[in-house]
Amino acid sequence: MRRRSGIGLHYSKLPPDEVTVVKGIPVTIVARTIFDLAASEGERRIARVMREADVRRLWGQLSILDMLARHPGRRGASVIRRVLTGTGDVRLTRSELEERFLVFLEEAGLPPPETNVRLQVGGVSFEVDCLWRSARVIVELDGYAVHGTGFAFEHDRARDRALTSAGWRVIRVTWRQLRDEPRALAADLRALIGF
Repeated sequence: MRRRSGIGLHYSKLPPDEVTVVKGIPVTIVARTIFDLAASEGERRIARVMREADVRRLWGQLSILDMLARHPGRRGASVIRRVLTGTGDVRLTRSELEERFLVFLEEAGLPPPETNVRLQVGGVSFEVDCLWRSARVIVELDGYAVHGTGFAFEHDRARDRALTSAGWRVIRVTWRQLRDEPRALAADLRALIGF
């Protein structure tokens, strides 16, 4: 087999029940794939992948617990255990953008916000993406798929107006800003939350 730059090959003999075939291609089952990912990914990402597998009902005959029982000392087992027991540093996120934003905050040395929390403002309940309560700052993470419609545009502005008139500072952050302007975004957030 010819080697290609940037592609690493890994070989492992797997038990037959940890492999399945999809469209004629042999692949590992979901539980094994997640277990393997845990060897190189952090708790946040693994928690998100496990939640997605739950939502899509992708679990098969073998579960993550079965993988832990079979391979208790394998790389990634400790990450899986922390996610399952809730003893790690895992915050609930609902999108890849939220996940990346939390990583960005950590790398920028900014304090973590409360995530996906409800605020009562003028008798109306709003769910906000990220909240620094003591600084009265809200960050809304805007993906185009959800916030790119005319209805969402109008709804978001009315929501921001209500929150702002109640004394909250609301800023909206997009994927592009997070990717292309991390220094400016970190400086703005540092100034807003007084950190």
